[in-house]
Amino acid sequence: MNGLFDHLLSGDRPRSRVLAALLVVAVGALAAAPFLFPGIQALGVAERICIFVVLAASYDIVLGYTGVVSFAHAMFFGFGAYGAAIMLAHFGAGWGPILAGSAAAIVVSAAVATAIGLISLRVRALFFSMMTLAVASFALILATQLRDLTGGEDGLTFSVPYILTPAFRLAADRVLGVRLDGRIVTYYLVFACSTALFLAMLRVVNSPFGRVLQAIRENEFRAEALGFSVVVYRTLAGVIGAVMATLAGVLLALVLRYTGPAATLSFDIMVDSILLMVVIGGMGTLYGPLLGSALIVLTQYYLQPAMEAIAPAVAGLPLLSAIFNPERWLLWLGLLFVLIVYFFPAGIVGNLREREGREPAEKP
Repeated sequence: MNGLFDHLLSGDRPRSRVLAALLVVAVGALAAAPFLFPGIQALGVAERICIFVVLAASYDIVLGYTGVVSFAHAMFFGFGAYGAAIMLAHFGAGWGPILAGSAAAIVVSAAVATAIGLISLRVRALFFSMMTLAVASFALILATQLRDLTGGEDGLTFSVPYILTPAFRLAADRVLGVRLDGRIVTYYLVFACSTALFLAMLRVVNSPFGRVLQAIRENEFRAEALGFSVVVYRTLAGVIGAVMATLAGVLLALVLRYTGPAATLSFDIMVDSILLMVVIGGMGTLYGPLLGSALIVLTQYYLQPAMEAIAPAVAGLPLLSAIFNPERWLLWLGLLFVLIVYFFPAGIVGNLREREGREPAEKP
C-alpha cells in the first residue's frame, strides 16, 4: 500500500504528520463532498476548490519551482475557458466541441507561453514580469472587443452535454439522501480530472526535469555552467504551467456554463486568488497550493456569512458590532492573510515541514 501511494505521489511524501493529516482530510472531504455537504452552493464551492487546486499548482511550477514571477497565468486560464465556450456556443453541446475547443486552447496557450518565454526570459526578472502583465492586459482587451467571437464584456452562455445537466438522472433513487443527477456527474468529472492533473504535475516536478528547474531557481548561473539552458528549461516550465492552467479553464467553463472576461481573465484572479494560494500554501511544494486553494476559496465564500451569523450576538456592543459588520468581511480576509504570512513565512506546508524536521533535535 505504501508503495502504491509513493508511486502515485511520485515519491514526494508530505514529510510532516500534520501535513499528511490535513491532506487526507482535504482530499477525503473533496472526494465525498456531494454527500458530506449537500446543496448547490456547497457543491459549487467544492468544484471551485478542485479547479483552483490545478490552477494554483500550475502556477507553482512557474513561480515556486522555477522562480519566475509571471502575471499572465490567468490569461491561460481564460484561453481554456474561452476555447471550450466558443466551440460549445457556436457548434452546440457535445463532447466533440469540448475536445476541439480544449485542443485549440492548448495549442494557443503553448504557443503564447513559448513566445513569452523565448522573448522575455532573456531580460531581467522585473522586465519579464511587466511583459507578462502587458500580454495579459492585451488578451483581456481582445476578449472584450471581439464581440462576435467572445461575446464581449457580456461573455458567452452555452449548453453542455446532457449528462452534465441537472435534468440527467444517473439513478432513480437517492443515495445517502442525494439525488444522482448531472450536477453530481459534473462534480466527479471535475474531481477526477483535477486529481489526475495534480498527480501529473507531481510527476513532473519530481522528475529529473523538475530537479533542473529547482537548480535553476537556486542558482541559475551554476545551472548554466553545468550545461543546462536556463531559457529553454524556464520556457518549458512556462508551457507546462500554461497547459495545466488551460485545462483548469476548460473545467470552469463546464461548471459555470458561462465564461466572460471578469470570470477568467481578470487581473483580480491573478492577484487575489492564484498568487495568494501559492504564497500562503507554500511555494515550491504543490501541496501548498492544494491547501491554499481550499483555505482561500472557503474564506471567500463563507467568511461573510459567518460574520452575518455573529453580528446579531454583538449588536449591542458598539465596538464589536462595528468590527463584525458583515460589510467589512474583506478587512478580516486581508487580516487573516497577513497573519498567515507573518506566522508562516515559508507558507503553511513549508513551516509544517520545517517544524517536523526540528522535532527530533529538540527532544532530550
